[in-house]
Amino acid sequence: MRRYKNSAFFSLSLIYIYALTSSYGANVTVSDAADTLNLIPTLDPAVVIDSPVFKPGPDSLFSLSLLSSFPEDLEISEYCSELLHIFGQRYVAYVNCLVPAARPVKVCLNCFSSYSSLMATYTNISSDQMGPGNVSCRDSLLRSDRLMVVYLLYSNLVDLWSKSNCQNCITEGFQSLTNDTVYFMSTLNQTLTCFEKYQQGNHTELCKNCKDKYRGLNELYSSLEKNRMCIDIEDAMNMTRKLWSKNFNCSFPREETVPVIAVSSFMLFLPIIFYLSSFLHSEQKKRKLIHPKRAKSYASLTNIQDKLS
Repeated sequence: MRRYKNSAFFSLSLIYIYALTSSYGANVTVSDAADTLNLIPTLDPAVVIDSPVFKPGPDSLFSLSLLSSFPEDLEISEYCSELLHIFGQRYVAYVNCLVPAARPVKVCLNCFSSYSSLMATYTNISSDQMGPGNVSCRDSLLRSDRLMVVYLLYSNLVDLWSKSNCQNCITEGFQSLTNDTVYFMSTLNQTLTCFEKYQQGNHTELCKNCKDKYRGLNELYSSLEKNRMCIDIEDAMNMTRKLWSKNFNCSFPREETVPVIAVSSFMLFLPIIFYLSSFLHSEQKKRKLIHPKRAKSYASLTNIQDKLS
């Protein structure tokens, strides 16, 4: 019985190989047919038959063909494709600059040149001016679909730049840092250098020797704060104040509190002064009113005595 099964299986194999050799040609060997059997994919019939979309024909496997591209009149021009490629490169360069500059915050001071390059590329894309071959890329790259990927990516970075107030620390045209920014960073570096010099051991020496530099930095920041400086300077000042007060436990009386204390003291004693002056004034007035009556009664008494005498 076992020998019969093996013979039947061998016969079926020979028939299948013969069919393959007939379709491929007379020069196909048995080994080539075996390799072909290994290359034929096996499909799960349940998956193919039950699929509501894929319905292969009975005589072929995967009789599907996809278009490699859309017609030329629907594709963007070579010039616009190159602009899109440059935009992607500069977008990645700016993001790669932003991520390491997240903490401590240096998104304006370190990345303004990358932002400038990205702005220039987007300006070329969104411009009405025609490029080579009288081609404008604004409609094809910015308005050709509902999502508008290029515009969405660009607007997110512009919003980040605006919220950071970077324009207050960078000159117009993204050429360099403003003079106020350079001066503040120089003063900050002097203060931090003093901190590093005296931070070992007792912090009393640090509080004493770095007090003037820290006070100068505070006064400079207060004068710049009204102009809404960029997030880089704001974060640097917050970290410096945290070092001074929390890490080093330093403090100094602020000079502007003296006038506040004087005015508060005056307002506190003002009601007392008012009531005291009112009381003294009323007593003085009462004495003036009583004095004429006493004088008149004394004169009448004198006249009576004269008459009696």
